[in-house]
Amino acid sequence: MALPSRLFLFSPVERMIAWRYLRPRRKEGFISVIAGFAFVGIAIGVATLIIVMSVMNGFRQEMYNRILGFNSHIVVYGIGGPLNDYEAVVAKLRQIKGVVSATPVVDGQVMATAGQRASGALIKGMKAEDIARHRLLSKGLSPGALDRFKKGGILVGSGMASQFGLRVGDKIKLISAKAIHTPVGPIYRTRSFEVAGTFHVGMSQYDRGYIFMPLAEAQSYFGVNDSVNNIEVITANPQNVEPVAQEVVGLAVPNIRIRTWQDINSTFFNALKVERNVMFLILTLIIIVAAFNIITSMIMLVKDKGQAIAILRTMGATRGTIMRVFFMTGSAIGVIGTILGVGLGLLIAYNVDPIKQWLERQLDSVLFPEEIYFLSQLPSIVDMKEVVQVVVMALVLTFIFTLYPSWRASRLDPVEALRNE
Repeated sequence: MALPSRLFLFSPVERMIAWRYLRPRRKEGFISVIAGFAFVGIAIGVATLIIVMSVMNGFRQEMYNRILGFNSHIVVYGIGGPLNDYEAVVAKLRQIKGVVSATPVVDGQVMATAGQRASGALIKGMKAEDIARHRLLSKGLSPGALDRFKKGGILVGSGMASQFGLRVGDKIKLISAKAIHTPVGPIYRTRSFEVAGTFHVGMSQYDRGYIFMPLAEAQSYFGVNDSVNNIEVITANPQNVEPVAQEVVGLAVPNIRIRTWQDINSTFFNALKVERNVMFLILTLIIIVAAFNIITSMIMLVKDKGQAIAILRTMGATRGTIMRVFFMTGSAIGVIGTILGVGLGLLIAYNVDPIKQWLERQLDSVLFPEEIYFLSQLPSIVDMKEVVQVVVMALVLTFIFTLYPSWRASRLDPVEALRNE
């Protein structure tokens, strides 16, 4: 199919004819209905792509911020057991360039019970000053929690406190997951602690499943004496964690191994990336289907305008002129639909959480349960580069799907067209 060299250069007469064909007469109503479906389909497809990609960007960024804000970027473990001389290791780690903090931690799994409720939880034993330096955790502490924590109380997540009905000063019983083997059989460590306060980080996985305990209390409870299970390292730039990790490996410290946040969470973030790409591909099909409607409406328009095309040809219109007229007609549907879709998509993407809250009030139901999606609100981050990519893709598809019916119109024989009328 040879294309004229002036395909995208439209004369005033061509624009006038194309605009006239965009306003079909009453007898062309069925053609206009198909064209309308194509227009609406492209607008909905573009808007949906922008909204979904923005929400997935926001979801990924929020998960990234919460996970890296709550957890460490590098974890230093002892090989074959706890770290004994951990204070010396912590001092060396804090001297490495790019290390913001190095926190000794004792952790372990327990069964937490209060009243008639029970739930599994992960204990993290830390010093009060390390919790105060933890940016995400310290911001979400209840008033006076840190002072009571220093006196031996524990911090429970806001989700767990709500689930158990716990308040400051209440007791919660912790039963260790690992038993101590004695001559009379296995014995599980059981001890009650006073709730010093709550913390809230905005991610239900942490707010419902974590308990913080003073380091000395955790060492006593888990029976590790003056040792720690690991040292959690926070770096200045988590995206560039590998050079820091190499320096940690290069320390003259025997019997240690390390894992970075990329090693620990690689499966999760790779799954998010794959899901995002698949969603983009699936939603692109909406635009492709709408573009097929453009072909259908344009082919029907060409058949209906056969006599008009023949008259234009006999009046001196070239094949290129006819092709440009119908190309402009079909492309206008895609261009206007894309512009409307971008406007609608950006409007919703920038206001997705208020819209979600309004819908929940109207429907009296929760559309975004944080127990499932981990986050307490629906995030959205608009990436203008992605918006441009969606616009370019929609326009390219529209132009490609408009070429064939335009070419068919330009190849119409005026003599045959007049004879068949």
